[in-house]
Parts: sequence; structure tokens; C-alpha cells
Amino acid sequence: MLALTSLTLSHFRSHRLARLSVDARPVAIWGPNGAGKTNLIEAVSLFSPGRGLRRASAEEMTRRPEALGWKLSGLLSTAEATHEIETWSENGAARQVLIDGKAASQLALGRIARVLWLIPAMDRLWIEGADGRRRFLDRMVLSFDPAHAEATLAYEKAMRERNRLLKDQVRDAFWYGALESQMADAGHRIDMARQAALARVQAAQQDAETAFPAATLELRQPEGEMPATEADLKEALAESRSRDMAAGRTLVGPHRTDLHGTYAAKDVPASDCSTGEQKALLISLILANARALAQDIGAPPILLLDEVAAHLDASRRAALYDEICALGAQAWMTGTGPELFEDLGDRAQRLEVLDLGGASEVHPR
Repeated sequence: MLALTSLTLSHFRSHRLARLSVDARPVAIWGPNGAGKTNLIEAVSLFSPGRGLRRASAEEMTRRPEALGWKLSGLLSTAEATHEIETWSENGAARQVLIDGKAASQLALGRIARVLWLIPAMDRLWIEGADGRRRFLDRMVLSFDPAHAEATLAYEKAMRERNRLLKDQVRDAFWYGALESQMADAGHRIDMARQAALARVQAAQQDAETAFPAATLELRQPEGEMPATEADLKEALAESRSRDMAAGRTLVGPHRTDLHGTYAAKDVPASDCSTGEQKALLISLILANARALAQDIGAPPILLLDEVAAHLDASRRAALYDEICALGAQAWMTGTGPELFEDLGDRAQRLEVLDLGGASEVHPR
């Protein structure tokens, strides 16, 4: 079991103070637009590494007009133990983490909590720019391998330094060689981790009978293929220096990778599918990711599904709830009304979020 069984929000977004106690069943959350439903599940997303499901800065999450900073605390139950988690930010500073009363890194948090999410902004995943797909891909990889964050940070740091040299028209081969060695090491690890994650997710799709369509996934580079080995990547970076200097940026490496999806049964690119089909493909990938993780860690991850009913007809909505319950995941799901969750019956617990005088209030139902 992996579940957040207690959650307290203090001065977080629209929530001045909220205290919740839930169990490991799915959590159905409803309320009018703007009441604070997404803010609630954003808080849950911060029990995993990173900037949360909105990718917001710590300062953006503080409640206005007080701007006192914010704090989240909760009990995270795993198969091995129950952990007390606290995370907070003061005066817009980077968020801090305590695990069982001891200061911890976000990487340590990622070893305990595995959280996946699907939000409305991701509905355009297949038709937006490659940046969004890379973020989606790397969140998937991070769910399997928390150390992926370290490789990504190391690569980006070295690439920023290399790009600075390129823009300044520096031609010193020694400096380039040192940075390219770092980029080749981290970049190859990034590429291998991405390929492994895609293989796991695709296998999980194929091994399951589901109401949601499977997607064939492929990593692509704008020009040619990603260099296969660390040595190949280092050589490619060295060979590209003149071209990169003209562009003022690095043009080869995993930061250029794009995620291409195809509706497998129809052999149609995801970008050409209908809005409903694109949503169904995304749900299929999230569920497959969760199934693969359950095999790895012995329990499904926590799922955050914001406005999940959008673009789903009644039969697919019911099928989604059945799959979540069969998986045994604690899924926090939002919608505008209780009728959207009727098919869950007593398999879920329910919360209503209301906006009362500019402050969100959460009521168990």
C-alpha cells in the first residue's frame, strides 16, 4: 500500500488551513470552478520530488494577500512503514523537506513516495512542442528511477556552461572537452533510463486488458538518431562545436529528444487523433506506468487525476474507475459535481471543496 492518509495545508494557495484524514481508497473531490480543488491535489503532488503538478515556484504557491509562506504536512503509508513528511517554503525560498523529523533531500522523498498525475494542461501533449513531451517522459522515468533527477541536473548544468562558451565564441578545446565529457556521461545515462522506462510502460500496456487504447512510443531526434554510447555522444558533441557556435546553443544530445506516440490499433499518430482519443491514450500511459511501478515496488503509486472526466464518455469513465480500483491505487480525482463519481459507489471517499469568502474549505461527504 502507498497512500497519503493525513494531510494538513497551511497558507497554501487558496487554502488558509485544511486538515484531511483519508484512507487508501480513491478520493473523489468536487466543487465549482475556482474553489480550490486543483490546489488540493497540487499539495499532494509536493510529496514527491520537483515543483509539483503545476511546475510553480515556491513563491507562487503561497496564499495571498498574507504571503507568509506555506507548509504541508502529512502521513505517508508504505508497505514498510508510515512516514511523517513536512515540506514548506518561507518568503519564496526553495522548499525544504523533513522526513520523520530529519532534514532530507527531494531525492530521498522520491525514494519513498511515487506520485503520477494527469492534468488538463497535458491534454495538448501530442500537439504542443517537444518540451512538454520531454517533461512528461522524464516524470515517467523519475517514477522508476529517482536518481534520474541527478543525471538530468548534471547534464543541464554542464550544457549551460557549454552554451555560455558557445555564445561568447570561446574556442578553447580544453574547456569544451571537460564539459562534453560530463555531458556525455550524464546524457548517456539519461537516454538509457528513458529507453528502459518506455520499455516497461509498453510492456505493461501489452500485458493488460483495458478499455483504453495502447500507444506505441518512440524516442526521436530532430536530426538522425541519438548517439548510442557515451563515447559516441562525446564525439558527436565535439564534431558539432562549429555548428553549435553558429547557433549559440547545443544542437545534439538528450535535451533534443522528442517522444512520439502512435495509436497502436489504428496505426495513427497521436497528434492526428481526436481529442477524446488523445485523452484516452494519456490515461492508458498513466495506468500502464502505475502497473509497471506496482511490479517494481510492490504497490501502485498515488495517482492525481485533475478533471479526469473531461473528454471521457460515461462508459470510459466507469472503466477508468474500475481499473483504478483493480489496481488498488489511492487516486485523488477532481470534478465539478458528485454525479461524475457515481460509478465509484462505496469504493471511494468523497470531499467537497467550497470557496467561502475567498478561502477554500474542504468538507468530507
